[in-house]
Amino acid sequence: MLFDLIKAAIIGIVEGLTEFLPVSSTGHILLVEHFLGFSDGTFGKSFAVLIQLGAILALLSIYFIRLWQLATGFFTDPKARRFVFGVLLAFLPAAVVGALAHDFIKGVLFNVWIVCVMLVLGGFVLLWVDRMNLKPRFHDATQFTLPMYFGIGLVQVVSMIPGVSRAGATIIGAMMFGADRRSAAEFSFWLAMPTMVGAFALEAFKSRADLAAGNVLIIAVGFITSFICGWIVVKTFLGYVQNHSFAVFAWWRIIVGAAGLAALSLGL
Repeated sequence: MLFDLIKAAIIGIVEGLTEFLPVSSTGHILLVEHFLGFSDGTFGKSFAVLIQLGAILALLSIYFIRLWQLATGFFTDPKARRFVFGVLLAFLPAAVVGALAHDFIKGVLFNVWIVCVMLVLGGFVLLWVDRMNLKPRFHDATQFTLPMYFGIGLVQVVSMIPGVSRAGATIIGAMMFGADRRSAAEFSFWLAMPTMVGAFALEAFKSRADLAAGNVLIIAVGFITSFICGWIVVKTFLGYVQNHSFAVFAWWRIIVGAAGLAALSLGL
């Protein structure tokens, strides 16, 4: 039991540190679970999604005042109402595809080989985007056009393949539609709120038998470490991307994915 709690803490740390970065938290967690021997059975696959609630609550705590302003201004402020609709519009594609393809995603795509390949490919995509001469037209995540919000949501669907990265897909999609780095990264935070809450709710419902089987303490440990590390990342990420490229995340993905492929090829 103690060893399981230690592994849960490690996975929670990985979740919190990677959830809002363009490196794929689910991909990293699947690799950690695989090499720590924590991926046997349904619970191992469910755990990766269930502890995301810690990271999303960290995000919600930081954005609480702005969320409150949106909620109170929804019926009186057209700009606030438009932004809420924009976030929901961006969330819609993932909600539909996630509900319809949940079993396929969990049963087929949650595969460490796929994760490693996607990490490497995604790293090269980040490097490619970094080298593009993009001309940002939007510098405020609340001012994107409604078609742009929906387009970003369509791009986010690709991140349902573990290893792609929800944050990475959202940020790249926003930048390709004309957002600057900071507003693209910030919108990835906003879109994470309904996306991650929805994923958690669906997974919690489908994994309710696991929760009833005495795994609550393990999830709680992963949740707490995920919350703490997620809070730190959210507080620092926007400032970082405003002044730096995504190269460090791209090379991290490539190195981790290549190392994972090498280890898997050796039967580890």
